[in-house]
Amino acid sequence: MGSEDSHSGPTDGGPKEPPARGRVVIPGVGGPQVSPPEAPHRGRATVPLPTTLPIPPSPARPPQPSGQPAPPVWPGPNRTASQSGPASGTAWPGPPSGAAQSGPPSGTAWPGTPSGAAQSGQTTPSAWSGAGGPDGSPARSAGGVPDGPPPTGEPQPADEPAEPPRRRRTGLLAALAAVLVVGLAAAGVAVVQPGPVAGWLGEAPATPDGAADPSEPPPPPVLTAAGTAAPAPTPDGIRAALTPLINGSILGNEVNISVVDPAGGEVLYEAGQETPTVPASTTKLVTAATVLAARGPAYRIATRVVAGANPGEVVIVGAGDPTLAVNGTGWYPGAGRLDRLAGQVKTALGGTRPTKVIVDGSLFPGPELEPAWDSDIPTGGFGAVITALMTDGARINPKDPGRAQARYADPDIAAGRLFAEQLGLPASAVRKGQAPAGATGTASPAAGASPGAGPPAAGAELGRVESPPVIRLVEFMLENSDNVVGEALARQVALARNKPASFEGAAAAMDEVVAELGLPANEIDVFDGSGLSRSNRITPSGLTDLLTLAAKGSRPELGDLFPGLPVGAWSGSLSERFDRSDGAEPTTAGAGAVRAKTGTLSGVHAIAGMVTTVDGRLLTFAVLANKVPDSVGIDRARLELDRIAAALAACGCR
Repeated sequence: MGSEDSHSGPTDGGPKEPPARGRVVIPGVGGPQVSPPEAPHRGRATVPLPTTLPIPPSPARPPQPSGQPAPPVWPGPNRTASQSGPASGTAWPGPPSGAAQSGPPSGTAWPGTPSGAAQSGQTTPSAWSGAGGPDGSPARSAGGVPDGPPPTGEPQPADEPAEPPRRRRTGLLAALAAVLVVGLAAAGVAVVQPGPVAGWLGEAPATPDGAADPSEPPPPPVLTAAGTAAPAPTPDGIRAALTPLINGSILGNEVNISVVDPAGGEVLYEAGQETPTVPASTTKLVTAATVLAARGPAYRIATRVVAGANPGEVVIVGAGDPTLAVNGTGWYPGAGRLDRLAGQVKTALGGTRPTKVIVDGSLFPGPELEPAWDSDIPTGGFGAVITALMTDGARINPKDPGRAQARYADPDIAAGRLFAEQLGLPASAVRKGQAPAGATGTASPAAGASPGAGPPAAGAELGRVESPPVIRLVEFMLENSDNVVGEALARQVALARNKPASFEGAAAAMDEVVAELGLPANEIDVFDGSGLSRSNRITPSGLTDLLTLAAKGSRPELGDLFPGLPVGAWSGSLSERFDRSDGAEPTTAGAGAVRAKTGTLSGVHAIAGMVTTVDGRLLTFAVLANKVPDSVGIDRARLELDRIAAALAACGCR
C-alpha cells in the first residue's frame, strides 16, 4: 500500500506559519512488498571536506527587549499547561541540535509572502509575523505557545548485516563554524545563511528590509549546547547500545544503518551502510538538497495568465506551483491566489469580457503517475496525479483537517474551473490547450487594455501570482512529508537543468546535481521526488553524507533543508513520537534531541537525521528497513525505529 508518511499525526488543518521555536544553541558544530529490480548505479563522486574548524564560545541567552514578556516555556511532549518543562540540562522538544528553526528568528523577515499578502509585483518583503494557518487563525495562542503541531504522517527501516571495518569520513560540520550570508534577491531579503547558523551560534540575526513584528520576542535557547568539545562516543559504545535493539529486531532481516560523528569524521556504527535500500520518504532529503542547490532558497514559481488567440480567451499557464490557492482559505500559508489573479486579469482586459479559460499544463509532459507507485497513491489521500497546474496540492477541500484528503482526478482542469468561477464563467467555459507561441517564456509585466481600446494581443501577460519561496516549499515538503510538493520540487530541479519536467527528467536532473555536490552518486539513485516509488535506492551512508554536507557550510543553501525537519515529540511527522516513557519501550530521550525525516511504505520503514547525545555530541544517523513483516504493523515498526534513535540520544556511549 502506498501510505508514505501519512498514516499518523495531528489533524489540525494544513501547514502553519512557522512558530518561533527558540534559538538552537550549538557552539562549534554547529500488502506484501514486491521487490523491484535493482536500479542501475552511477559512479561515485567525492568532495574533500575540512578537517578542522574554529569553535566559537557558547553564547548566552538572548536578552528580552524592554517591555516584552519572557517567552513561555513549551509545556512538554504532552503539551499540557501543567507541565513545567524539562529538567535542568535536558534537551527539550524544540529545534534539536544541528537543526534549523522552522521560522526565522525575531526581527528577521521571512523570505516569503505572509499568508494573505498581495502577490503580484511584490518585491519588498513583509516581515514574518508568525500568524496564520490556512484559515487565517493565529499559529499560536496569546501566550505565544504554538496552538498545536502541524499535521503529520511518516516512516521506518530494516536489515541486519555483519559489521564491516570502520571507515573515517573527512566531513566536519563546519556549518556552525562560520556565518555565511546569501542575498535572497528574488525575495528581496538578506538572511544569515545557512538559515540555522545564526541561531546555532547565538548571534543576532541580520535585519532585512521591512519591519519586524514587534510582538515577536527573541527566541530563547531551548536545547543543551552541542559541539566538538562534547565527549565523542566510541564505536564500541554505540555498538553496545544498538546491538541489543538490532539483533532479533521485529523490523526483519534487512535493517541497514549508518551512524556518524560528523565533527570527528568517524563512522560509529555500520550495518549494511552501503547497501542500496528502498528509502521511502527519506528520499525527500535528496529532493530538498537538489532543489535548494539548483533553484536557490529564494526562487518562486510564477503562475501566469496570458491573452488567448481570440478576444476574451485567457490562458492560465501552469508552472508547477502545487500551493496555488483559490482564496484566503488555502492549505499552504503565503500561497498565490486565484481570486487575486482573476482581479489582475479583469483589469488587464479592460473593456474586453472574458469568455473562455484555456488550461495550459504542457510544462509537465507526463506521465502523471510514476510506474513504480503503488496503485492506491492517487486515491489514498496522500498523493495525487502530478500536473503543472493544481490548487492546494490537488486537494478537493483544503479546509478538511483530516490526515488524508480527497484529491482531484484531474487537478489541472479542476484548477481551471475554479479560476473560471473567479472570472464569473461557468465550468463549461474551460478546456485544455496551449498558450499562443512565445507566451510561455519569461514574460514582461502585464500588458492590459484600457477601456475602449482593443483586446490585448495574443500572448500578452494579463497577470501572475507567485508561490512562497523554495525555502518554504521545502519546509512544507519535509515537515509533513507532503508527497505532491515533493514531486513539484523535483520538477523544478529538472527545469533548472533544462530537462523535461517529468519523472524521468527530474530523476536525471537530481542525479546530476547529486554528483555536482560531491555526494556518492552510486549510493543515491532516485526515480521520483517524494519517495513513493519502490524503484528508489539510497544507502544509509548516502543519507548521512548528505546531512553532513548540508550542515558543514561549503554549500550554504543546503542548510535551508533543516528548518523543515520534524523534531521528536514536537513537530511535523515526529510530533506524536518519542513520547513513550513506559519501562518496556522508553523513547522519551529522543524528545527534542532527534530531528529527522521519516519514511513509510508497506513493508518499508525509515528514519534519517540528527541526534544529540546525552553528553551533547551531535551525530547523524540513518536507519532503513526494507522487509518489515506485515504482522508488525506501522505503529510498532515506528516505535522500533524510535527506540534506536532514542538509544543514541540517551547514550554517552564511550
